[in-house]
Amino acid sequence: MSLQKYVSKRDFTKTKEPKSGKSTEMNKLMFVIQKHDATRLHYDFRLEMEGVLKSWAVPKGPSTDPKIKRLAMMVEDHPFDYRDFEGIIPKGEYGGGTVIVWDQGTYEPIEEIKGKKAQEKHLLKQLKEGSLKIKLHGEKLEGEFALVKTHGMAENSWLLIKHKDEFASVKDITKKDKSVLSAQTIAQVEKNSDQVWHSDKTEETKFDDVPALLKKAPKGKIPTVIKPMLATLVDAPFDDSDWQYEVKWDGYRALASVNNGKVELTSRNNKSFNDKFYPIYELLQEFKINAVLDGEVIVLNDKGVSNFGDLQNWRSEADGTLVYYVFDILWYEGKNLMDLPLSQRQAILEQVLPTDDDRIRLGKVFHANGIEFFHAAEKMGLEGIIAKRKDSTYSLNARSKEWVKVKINKRQEVIIAGYTKNEDTNKQFSSLLLGVYEDSALQYVGKVGTGFSDKVQKEMMAQFKPLIVKDSPFEEIPDVNKPSRFRPNPPKAKATWLKPELVCEVAFSEVTADGVFRHPSFEGMRTDKKAREVIRDKAASTEKVIAEVEAEVSEATRDKKPDKHSAAIKPPKDGDRKTLLNPKDETQVRKVKGHELKFTHLSKLYWPEDKISKRDMFNYYYKIADFILPYLKDRPMSLNRFPGGIHSKGFYQKNVKDTAPDWAKTFPYTTSDSDEEKEYLVGDNEATLLWMASLGCIEMNPWFSRISSPDSPDYCVIDLDPDKNTFDQVVEAALAVKDVLDEIDVPAYCKTSGSTGMHIYIPLQAKYTYDQSQLFARILVNIVHKRIPKFTSLERMIANRKGKMYLDFLQNRPGATIAGPYSLRPKPGATVSMPLHWDEVKKGLKMQDFHIFNAPDRLKSEGDLFKGVLGKGIDLEKTIKKAKELFG
Repeated sequence: MSLQKYVSKRDFTKTKEPKSGKSTEMNKLMFVIQKHDATRLHYDFRLEMEGVLKSWAVPKGPSTDPKIKRLAMMVEDHPFDYRDFEGIIPKGEYGGGTVIVWDQGTYEPIEEIKGKKAQEKHLLKQLKEGSLKIKLHGEKLEGEFALVKTHGMAENSWLLIKHKDEFASVKDITKKDKSVLSAQTIAQVEKNSDQVWHSDKTEETKFDDVPALLKKAPKGKIPTVIKPMLATLVDAPFDDSDWQYEVKWDGYRALASVNNGKVELTSRNNKSFNDKFYPIYELLQEFKINAVLDGEVIVLNDKGVSNFGDLQNWRSEADGTLVYYVFDILWYEGKNLMDLPLSQRQAILEQVLPTDDDRIRLGKVFHANGIEFFHAAEKMGLEGIIAKRKDSTYSLNARSKEWVKVKINKRQEVIIAGYTKNEDTNKQFSSLLLGVYEDSALQYVGKVGTGFSDKVQKEMMAQFKPLIVKDSPFEEIPDVNKPSRFRPNPPKAKATWLKPELVCEVAFSEVTADGVFRHPSFEGMRTDKKAREVIRDKAASTEKVIAEVEAEVSEATRDKKPDKHSAAIKPPKDGDRKTLLNPKDETQVRKVKGHELKFTHLSKLYWPEDKISKRDMFNYYYKIADFILPYLKDRPMSLNRFPGGIHSKGFYQKNVKDTAPDWAKTFPYTTSDSDEEKEYLVGDNEATLLWMASLGCIEMNPWFSRISSPDSPDYCVIDLDPDKNTFDQVVEAALAVKDVLDEIDVPAYCKTSGSTGMHIYIPLQAKYTYDQSQLFARILVNIVHKRIPKFTSLERMIANRKGKMYLDFLQNRPGATIAGPYSLRPKPGATVSMPLHWDEVKKGLKMQDFHIFNAPDRLKSEGDLFKGVLGKGIDLEKTIKKAKELFG
């Protein structure tokens, strides 16, 4: 058999790969499987036939599970001597990368045929027919396998399938990752090679590290309500070795949740794609993994380029093949991966994502020159590129500057606010009237009259009819018959106005001085985006965005990476934070975490009897931000507002939709009496903390659970709520709770409420539901009440307590909040909800011992006494069982 194709691809002056070779084995056929870390890690499956090695590239490697079908792409024949090749193919050469001999041995047809030549003849016939059935005798692989040519896919596409026999197993055979020749891994061969060449992959993406990465990731329940991380639009490409680059596909962002056979494929706004993109949904149902994936659903044309119009018009597989490109993984098999760096998440994704079917693909990552990559994407006719910082963590429902997008073509989502119909036309409509929101008002941005087929127009009119209204939804009514220099005599048209609810996408050449799109063309409807979210795209300065990101990274790591001169440059001994705001100016603007915040009326006395001002409150939260933020981060917040100070009428605010700054992270919810979607503010960083304070939020009230697992609290809380009790009795009750918990070996952490009571926290690590947490709390307070019945009560109604202290276990429910650790309280003395050492919980303790002025010094000396609350959770089942055994 000719090796011409093999030879033509290689420069043997640069690579040590063999040119030829001949088998000396007279009675048996040989096979080899080589693990090959090239552009993408894969396994090369080679069978001896006709004096050469027939070869297939198997991206995910062989499987011994008969239920798993591995894609195998047939490639050029290789010389027989290639079966012993192990080492480095130089970068820049065909197949450049590291190769090890992963398995080797002999093989034969499944049918009993005597003689090597007869076996080979039989196998060649099967090869021609597209169905090879063989029996392997290797050092790792044993038993029957089949190679079956696929139909309807690529010409060289096959499937490698394990037959059910005594050697079948669900265990991942590729975990055996060492060479059968040298007993080295890919990484070891690369390290020990005498050739100077290093992969452009980062160290974090090596497969050998993936089990360690998963072990390191924290446990967590599968996220139930997910809004994806979004990229910031910037005005130009750039090159930076700390960033990686991906194609910006022209499709629908889609999140896939796969958990114990239950699958949800949803849009970026949590709308179901299960029925709309049913082929992808059905493929996900076949997955044997539990994971949450982030990616893009597209329709590819014959050039491999996505087209949004094709996706918009997609109704069935007759309209084209859907492809789901997966580029991130948020959760996997009980592990929350969102706080891992992107490079590590993608290393995990590459190993665990099933890609047996070409319709679900791993998103390609390019460690390239960003500017060159942009120009290459431009030549290919792509929509744009995405640049992502390699160490970026995943922030739900946030537009991050650590992910940026650069568009090649000018595109914009717009709201359809009406349509026109020209005189003497038979079309359903002549043009759409478009708008975007600016400063909460709908602004006209032009009309589009191209890009519709008759079929599309009919479908759109059916959507328009229920939305027709009498009055224009625009703040300023546009003149739809206004002439322009391009159309000095436009046809007379009549406008019909619509409720501004439908969203579409248009392409355009430029924007005029008055904000109108020039030469717009309709691209398709956007059912995945809400009208209220559609604002005019304004590309930020790339240089400015990258500088801000680098500044934040530098700030976050400045204490972790001292340079070699650090001994000569010592920080001040008094290294705590000072003040954010100066003592004089009534209005001050400060940049916090890259966001400008305006602070006003700073001399206003929030605690008038104590002469404590609004300025003092801001400076307090700025000083103690590092201590309080762990208990606010990623948690929905109930905003308890006292904009007039502690004697004003306070009120709770939950919904911040349309009021929170666009950089703030939010969490969606709907109330039982309305289908209107609302949004909680989510605790994030100093900017969010200080923005809350600027609303008059004297105290901070976070949920017990995070947005990644909203139904699973991180801790259980016992709230000691006195009525006519002394604080010494509160102390006695707290110690009684501690005694019970000590008897069942449960850790507990206590803090003053900052008002009249105390709070006792028990870590759960988000492993249980609120109902389970409340059940445990109920058991605890019943035991405590039996021990100190004279001054405690389990009555929820105040009138029924008869002046006794309420042992409150009902706080353990979704949406309930109490003042968080280190929070100020709107009480005289500006008291603080302060974590305590248990030996501080004794008679004589007073609520006024901890306040706005001494709390920062206490934190500096004592540190965070509450950090165990966010640590390892208890085994609730064993704990309840033990409690019942001890207390009945």
